[in-house]
Amino acid sequence: MGYGGWADEGYGAVADAFRRNFAEPGELGAAVTVFVGGRKVVDLWGGIADERTGRPWEEDTATPVFSAVKGVTTLCALLLAQEGRLDLDAPVARYWPEFARNAKEAITTRTVLAHRAGLPALDRALDFEEITAWLPVVRALEEQEPLWEPGEAIEYHGHTLGFVVGEVIRRITGLTPGAYFREAVADGLGLRTWIGVPGEELPRLARLKEPDGGVPLPPADTLLTRILTLNGALVFPGVDVPGGYCSPEALAAEFPGAGGASSARGLATLYAAAATGVDGAPRLLSRETVTDAVRELSSGPHWSGLPDMGTRWGTGFKLDCPSCPMLGPRSFGHDGAGGPMGFGDDEWGVGFGYVANRMIGADDDRVDHLVAALRTCLDG
Repeated sequence: MGYGGWADEGYGAVADAFRRNFAEPGELGAAVTVFVGGRKVVDLWGGIADERTGRPWEEDTATPVFSAVKGVTTLCALLLAQEGRLDLDAPVARYWPEFARNAKEAITTRTVLAHRAGLPALDRALDFEEITAWLPVVRALEEQEPLWEPGEAIEYHGHTLGFVVGEVIRRITGLTPGAYFREAVADGLGLRTWIGVPGEELPRLARLKEPDGGVPLPPADTLLTRILTLNGALVFPGVDVPGGYCSPEALAAEFPGAGGASSARGLATLYAAAATGVDGAPRLLSRETVTDAVRELSSGPHWSGLPDMGTRWGTGFKLDCPSCPMLGPRSFGHDGAGGPMGFGDDEWGVGFGYVANRMIGADDDRVDHLVAALRTCLDG
């Protein structure tokens, strides 16, 4: 098994944890990058990007990151808020008037980012071509009625968070969220991170490997499955399946709640830029913006009856919690199905990114090992 990269003196524990992950539980291909104080201190990669061909994992290999893209979309919204172009606590309808139908007049962007808007899944049954075209989803959300009084309950808005916040971004900037992210952030930082993967990059992505036996889902009419599949329009996780999350058409489309792709270096650089700045540049998110974003807004049992799994959300970002361990109360980030994770922390001065192509499912603690190792390095 080939490895590449390096870890600065004092960060060898992260390299040790990375190597152990290949032995137990057994990575296929993976990468981890860490910045501290705006400087890269860990940059490691190894294994196989495509099991069918034996193509090796390279330093800039990107992979689908599923819901880790929520952190990217959230950062875009926070930048617009920081610039005074978006009031997170104003009704979505201020920017998107057609949204103010069927008891949605008072829903704010922050309510959506907190998974409290009552719109966790689409009501309308759209097909794959419609969901990849953007506007049909927007029109469906305009017509939809919340499942509960907005703000009064929590349920994971798996895809709808991205479409609502993404449409707000589009109304303000004139750009789709993926295009705005590239123009405002990613191109300047040289990030291999996308909401909507360019066609020329698709062949370079790592190919995911599903768990043995696939990923079991509840029946199609249950809310969780409707959330994950955009009410049946997508196949999850959909490796080599028409209409799947990992189909070229889906990866090229913009799904800013649960699509996109990134390298580990891309996620780490993004969060380092947000928390501290990189290469001497000012940080993207001010301390005040981060303070607002890490204020806990949602936790506990879900509206659908799912028990409290320990997850805590601020404004769009997941916070340090048992189900998503980070470094402390100033940590902000998001993980995704199959293990990808990016987070920043302006108290520790950290930007962290991890991606892998083996989907393990339950009891996946690969990223937890890496974060725990990083914590020992920082404490030392």
